[in-house]
This record gives sequence, C-alpha cells and structure tokens, in this order.
Amino acid sequence: MEIAGKIKTVFVLAISMMFASNVEAQETTEVENYDQGFRLGIGINGGLPTDNDLYNWSLGGDVRLQYDLTKRTSLTLTTGFTNLFIDNDVKDLGFIPVKAGFKAFVWEDQFYVLGEIGGGIAVTNGYKQDTYLWAPGIGYAGKDIDISLRYEAYTEYDTDQIALRVAYGFKL
Repeated sequence: MEIAGKIKTVFVLAISMMFASNVEAQETTEVENYDQGFRLGIGINGGLPTDNDLYNWSLGGDVRLQYDLTKRTSLTLTTGFTNLFIDNDVKDLGFIPVKAGFKAFVWEDQFYVLGEIGGGIAVTNGYKQDTYLWAPGIGYAGKDIDISLRYEAYTEYDTDQIALRVAYGFKL
C-alpha cells in the first residue's frame, strides 16, 4: 500500500474513533462541567526498527503539548529528537520529528488510542533526507505518568519502528 493510502487509512481510523468515543448513553440530565486546558508531557522513547538489516535500535526524547477538547479527546503537538542507530560502519541517523495528532480515551478515561502525522527533519551526520511520518499508538495515562506503544512509519527512511514512550505529564 502506498503512503497516501496508509495516511488516508489512519485518518479515517482516527475520525471513526472520535465519533465512536462520543457515542454514549446519557444517564442523567445533569451536565458535568469540564475544564478544558493544556498539558505538557516530557518523554523518553526506545524502539526497535522493523528493518533489522540496517538499523539496530532507536532512542529519543520528546515534548508533547496536549489540548484537552473534552474529558476523552485531545489534540496533540509533539517534537523532540530520535536517533536511529546503525551498524558501526555506517553513520547513525538523527532526526527531529514534528507531529500533530488526535488522542481519544476509550476505556476508563485512562487507556487511549492516538494517531499522529507529520514529518521528520534529518539533522545529523550529513543526512539531508527529510521524511513524512505517521504513527498510530495505544497507551495508558494516569495523573502524571503516560506510557504508550506506537508504530512509526517513514516514507523516506529504509525502516519503520515500534517504540515505547514513557513520559511525565502535568497541567499548564
């Protein structure tokens, strides 16, 4: 499947989850007020590239700004730095991901699905190839801790990755 088809599939999935998470039976007529606002998360990421012939592993850090639309839905902006480690004979690839996303809590206001789309800007070792990227994921968010697992696909790099993110988050 070409990248445009993958992006469309992720977009349709994210929109479907947005509508599905809003379909609930109303038990009372009392309306609960929700304080919309921003959260900031600072995380560390470790991953395993799907093409183990070239890349061995990845490590990175990120900052995620989240705006809560409702108690169960949020918009996200994520950036940071990711390094894909390559064999000793080849230079590593470091890039800055810049992603926008949609997060929907699907179970007990703690377990969520997240879809992000954006780009990666190559910044190390003479690499000049930027890439588009998309990243669906699942996660758990408590009051301060956010743990998630995501698949991150790149259009211009010779691999994708499966990454674990552990983050500390707080209200702004």
